[in-house]
Amino acid sequence: MPTTSLTGRSAVKRQSILRAGQQLFLTHGYQGTSMDQVAATAAVSKQTVYKHFGEKRELLFAIVTDALDSAAGAMRDRIATLTDSADLEADLVALAGEYLRTVIQEPVVQLRRLVIGEANRLPELARLYYEHAPLRTLASLAEAFAILHERGVLNVPQPSLAAEHFAFLIVGRPIDQALFDGAPAVLADVDVDAYARAGVRVFLAAYRAG
Repeated sequence: MPTTSLTGRSAVKRQSILRAGQQLFLTHGYQGTSMDQVAATAAVSKQTVYKHFGEKRELLFAIVTDALDSAAGAMRDRIATLTDSADLEADLVALAGEYLRTVIQEPVVQLRRLVIGEANRLPELARLYYEHAPLRTLASLAEAFAILHERGVLNVPQPSLAAEHFAFLIVGRPIDQALFDGAPAVLADVDVDAYARAGVRVFLAAYRAG
């Protein structure tokens, strides 16, 4: 058989295992999930699970990394487009709405709960989550704001601080509520677009140049 065919099947099995593991971890927690359950849900052998992920801890780390790289990576790409903005207020409002919707998706909220729940047992997982999602997003915002400062569009002598202010104006309360009440409750309670516009108005009142 061609190697590419084997590689393709292997990649499909790996994705099946990741999906099954995420479903089970989010439903039953890390301690309540076994590799036997993962194998059964993924419809692969237990040996296949261990071939791809040597232990349950490794599987959890891979699930968190994949999920964060997908969600946070797309957000960082979106933030980078701000640097060429011709209508900063409109573009910030659009970004803020996307940002808020991204962080309060129910799977993202559930993953955050899982990581927090395991933080004492797996502090390195909590560090991984923080560095892959909040920290990288803040760094991307700071980089974009620094460029906008150089362009004379924003007045942000401390881009990192401005990034924190923007982020927490947009997601601070909703993400806390989502952790306790779930994403559907937040989405039912918050007009995301209006919330984004209000947050951006406050941000620009402090940081708009001129």
